[in-house]
Amino acid sequence: MRLSKRTVLTSAAVMIAGPAMAGAIAVGQRLEVEVDAKKIEQEGNDIWAKIGGWCAIKDWHPAVANCEESKEGDATFRTLTLKDGGKIKEKQTGKTARGYSYDIIESPLPVKNYSAQFSVTPDDDDEDELNVVWAATFDANGKPDKEAKGVIDGIFKDGIASIKEKLAKK
Repeated sequence: MRLSKRTVLTSAAVMIAGPAMAGAIAVGQRLEVEVDAKKIEQEGNDIWAKIGGWCAIKDWHPAVANCEESKEGDATFRTLTLKDGGKIKEKQTGKTARGYSYDIIESPLPVKNYSAQFSVTPDDDDEDELNVVWAATFDANGKPDKEAKGVIDGIFKDGIASIKEKLAKK
């Protein structure tokens, strides 16, 4: 196969300029969403025991109708059935005494490469108060970045608002 002089020169230019031009090429940035409920009073109750179980999300998130936990080898998964019938399969990627991290494996949501963390941490200013934090990084999938970010932000805000409401009822 004989390459033309133009093909060789174009290929050489791309190889030389490629690294320099990489920053100029519009590549989607990872999106981030973080929602927290700050300064929730403990009053002797263990908030994590109420909201922190891997499938406890069904008890506090208004969009979740059911949660089923499963194992595949050493990996732990949960399948969330949404009230609209949609299903989200998530894989637990880490766990601490008052937190966990997870990835979405299958979902109708407009996201991909989704990793999130959910935790309850002591407030820096008051040891009798806690912060509930839900954060994620992801890429948009099939929708503009702003729309994908808005969907996740809405899910997190609805969940955190529901937690605050349920904890206020005691």
